[in-house]
Amino acid sequence: MGCLFCNVLEKKVPADVIYEDEHAVAFRDIRPMAPTHALVIPRKHIAAIRALGDDEAATIGHVILAARNVAKQEGLEAGGYRLVINDGDAAGQTVHHIHVHLLGGRPLTWPPG
Repeated sequence: MGCLFCNVLEKKVPADVIYEDEHAVAFRDIRPMAPTHALVIPRKHIAAIRALGDDEAATIGHVILAARNVAKQEGLEAGGYRLVINDGDAAGQTVHHIHVHLLGGRPLTWPPG
């Protein structure tokens, strides 16, 4: 079956998509950790931050801007929100396709985890 998020992109696995453009897609996390918890992914499969090539700065930049757009769309701008990228198993990355967690809708404490 391959990469779970690639299967979401190919519509082989259902997802509650809340944003998409030519470079990125955002959908609600199935195990939310905050009232708003979305995952923003590039359409291109890149396994992790450490797998990014120097030529992919625009790709990851666009994913961050897409997360900002989703935060605005979800009404999180005024109160603030958190963006998280886990890189590797020890960091908690369970799907090896770069993704940004967008969390908001409640006060978020520090340090996380």
